[in-house]
Amino acid sequence: MNTSELVKQLCKEQKITIAELARRIGQSRQNLYKKLQRETLSIDEIKQIADALGVVFEQSFTLPDGNKYTIRNEGVAKEADK
Repeated sequence: MNTSELVKQLCKEQKITIAELARRIGQSRQNLYKKLQRETLSIDEIKQIADALGVVFEQSFTLPDGNKYTIRNEGVAKEADK
């Protein structure tokens, strides 16, 4: 599943349209549709989408020593892998 498919699935589960999501994040419907088609959403836009849908977005890198750097819609966190 790519990012666009995931966003569409989340909207479906939250029972909102892409147009409504666009309004919630301050973009035009056309602009958001194009970004979803082209797979060109930025991390900041994905965080805004997560906030608008009331979900947590996470993306992380885990280093060989077990340290993990995670981007969340709340910010960046460094945590040691346990």
